[in-house]
Amino acid sequence: MLSTTHEVGQFKTRFFIALGYQANEWLRLEADLRIQHLTQPAEPGPTNPMGRTFTIRAILTGPSGRSANVISVWFVRADSGVPHFVTAYPGGER
Repeated sequence: MLSTTHEVGQFKTRFFIALGYQANEWLRLEADLRIQHLTQPAEPGPTNPMGRTFTIRAILTGPSGRSANVISVWFVRADSGVPHFVTAYPGGER
């Protein structure tokens, strides 16, 4: 969930709110990341017995129509091959 009071997460929340996402509707953010980010090239990360992480750097267009560079992190379990959302944060300039 997007939190406006979490000590660290509140800064990410402000960023995503500026793109038109609502704190209590974080599933919309996850869905948009799946649609917009999972179609982009992913950088493989470390592998462990449970699976592997992947990082995607791409533009995310929010409900407001505004766009920004975002980094999303996904974990793919070794036994399923399905990407699970881990986190997303502002990506700076590309």
